[in-house]
Amino acid sequence: MPYTYEYPRPALTVDCVVFGFDDEALKLLLIQRGIDPYKGSWALPGGFVRMDETTETAAMRELEEEAGVSDIYLEQLYTFSEPNRDPRDRIVSVAHYALVKLSDHRVTAATDAEDVGWFPADDPPPLAFDHAKILSIARDRLRAKVRYQPVGFELLPTKFTLRQLQHLYEVVLGRELDKRNFRKKVHSLGILKALDEYETGVSHRAAQFFKFDRAKYRQLEKKGFNFEI
Repeated sequence: MPYTYEYPRPALTVDCVVFGFDDEALKLLLIQRGIDPYKGSWALPGGFVRMDETTETAAMRELEEEAGVSDIYLEQLYTFSEPNRDPRDRIVSVAHYALVKLSDHRVTAATDAEDVGWFPADDPPPLAFDHAKILSIARDRLRAKVRYQPVGFELLPTKFTLRQLQHLYEVVLGRELDKRNFRKKVHSLGILKALDEYETGVSHRAAQFFKFDRAKYRQLEKKGFNFEI
């Protein structure tokens, strides 16, 4: 016999902050809401958690249903529970943030989204609900985490130059980095694999391509390796 609760219960949702990088700026994936409330406004992808789902499963499902995005780096961010954050009801949201390689995903609007697109993460359009607050916290989390875990490689193409790598860190951290010191530090970590490939069709000296050696990093991590940039 099902148990009957004597007190009201809040609904549970997930919201997803999805970051990408296009070699110039950090990008944010947004959907245009096709239903009320905030119909026509831009918002983070997300939705209600089903009874048989974890919040992570729900986040992955919503990303695929609303924007056509799947198989990505996803991590829980924070729980937002202000009583009046959603005009529909008493709704608690477990926010997640995700990192994607833009070239790997062709986003498409689906379900209750009228449109979907990438926007500058530092200058998005006005956002529905409390999504501006969620974005701000996700931005701070990413800025902190790239310094002690190699999550930045999730935003880069499989092969990249050291210039691209440094520019990514400068964009995420919001400041310029000394080229010589940065490259010295990166090489000392021992987690980059040099490729026998170089840029083509460039006006400057062709740079060598590298790739992130994930297996090597995991081996080092087990030995107590300290990643820090």
